[in-house]
Amino acid sequence: MAMTHKTMEDFARSCGVSRPTLSKYFDDPTSVKPATRKRIEEALRSSDYQPNLFARNLNRKRTRSIGIVVPTVTDPFYSEMVSRIELRLRDEGYWPIVISSHGSTELEVEATRTILSLKVSGALVAPLGRRSDHRTLEKLTQAIPIVYFDTYLEGHTPFVGNNNTQSVATIVDYLCRSGDAPVYFDIPHVNHNSPERLASYVASMKRLGHEPIVIGNTKDYTWDFERIGYEQTERMLGNGALPGKTILCNNDRLAFGLMAAAFARGLKVGRKADCDLRVAAHDDHPLSRYACPGLTTMAQDFAAMAGRSVETLLALLNEDGTAVAPKVKLDATLVMRQSA
Repeated sequence: MAMTHKTMEDFARSCGVSRPTLSKYFDDPTSVKPATRKRIEEALRSSDYQPNLFARNLNRKRTRSIGIVVPTVTDPFYSEMVSRIELRLRDEGYWPIVISSHGSTELEVEATRTILSLKVSGALVAPLGRRSDHRTLEKLTQAIPIVYFDTYLEGHTPFVGNNNTQSVATIVDYLCRSGDAPVYFDIPHVNHNSPERLASYVASMKRLGHEPIVIGNTKDYTWDFERIGYEQTERMLGNGALPGKTILCNNDRLAFGLMAAAFARGLKVGRKADCDLRVAAHDDHPLSRYACPGLTTMAQDFAAMAGRSVETLLALLNEDGTAVAPKVKLDATLVMRQSA
């Protein structure tokens, strides 16, 4: 039967160590002598004692926790990023605290206040962008080390994200070489990524001698990209046809909606001669390879983005003189599947 200890003092006495030594172990097991660590870990295995990390953190100026704030956890892109960041932080000895703003300005403000109240050491934030409360996030950057990922707000806060100029130019080049020049299906410009991708599309088309054609409602603010992809495609098909046989979508989720609407109308998506429509997109969401047909897309480097984000934050926390790049933009890779 496991031994019962109600307080840290009780458990420290049973281990034969001082309370400060035990507290030091819980902060960082490698910070105590190997023999002491072995004694504590043997006692933990034979006891039901669990330290109250929340209560202990309340008495500190800084904890071993890191806040992670994202616009939504239902988007496969953010789910993948959060998963990778969480595991990397745990490897580094930090405890991740994830909060979603659910696309809401008010909830993003609440999220920033919450992570401050929890006395986190720092935070990795994917801001809403267009609807972010810039003043609140600026106060956050002044209080604790912050790194933005995926998108950013204007200023000097470090950022790690995708090189949208490179990625969109790459897929436009591929589509023009392999078939009709693409029509660009845009989304509401919720953050910096959308206008950057649009600008790269327009510049790439002009460079290749083609007239840019842009469709899509960019004014109505929403993160429900599958729905608007389906509804807007259904509307255009109902009015006659799409303005081209190759469609480049701003992101994969938009493409899922477009492909569903095309299927509902009996159109065949793919790059073979008997297909009605080619569809390509951007991001390489975890479900993109399982779409029918598999979606041709630009794969953002999830591993590098998560790793560089954590490394940048750790450099800020350590304050060891390591230079921190203000903005890191990572190149994406073209993934050719059956859709284009």
